Amino acid sequence: MRVITGSARGRRLKTPDNYDIRPTTDNVKEAVFNILQFDLEGRRVLDLFAGTGQLGIEALSRGAAEAVFVDESRESVRIVKENLRTCGFSAPVFQQNALDFLRGGEKFDIIFVDPPYDAGLYEPVLKSIRAVDKLSDGGIIICEARREIALPEMEAPYARKKEYRYGKVKICLYTKET
Repeated sequence: MRVITGSARGRRLKTPDNYDIRPTTDNVKEAVFNILQFDLEGRRVLDLFAGTGQLGIEALSRGAAEAVFVDESRESVRIVKENLRTCGFSAPVFQQNALDFLRGGEKFDIIFVDPPYDAGLYEPVLKSIRAVDKLSDGGIIICEARREIALPEMEAPYARKKEYRYGKVKICLYTKET
């Protein structure tokens, strides 16, 4: 697994020794960043369920101003910190439950939501983002899920915009209208 492009292009990222973490495939990652290509520069990114940190690191490599990484797993936090060092980036990394983290007051321009597929976390996480209003006006939420998982709608001013399918995976794009 490598950083695709930007300032850290080609840097190899550490992956876990076991399969407790399911990294986003390179094809899906490239598709996500093609969707976001004009929306990253200078933005504040939250990599929720960070795993290896590859989505937030790719965002930093492509010009995001800041990224915050959150994962409950001690191993994931260690890997994210190591990958940040490898790429020459510095960013806050929290070992914390995603729903607990979302209760905080800071807002983000882009939020990556990629929980364990069968954990049933999509709806509570999206509801929490909406309830606490974690997304800045015009912001984007990117959810990665197994193709057959039905992702929920969101109440205004949030809206589900588009769904993309890549083999067994789908990406769902949500926005916050201004």
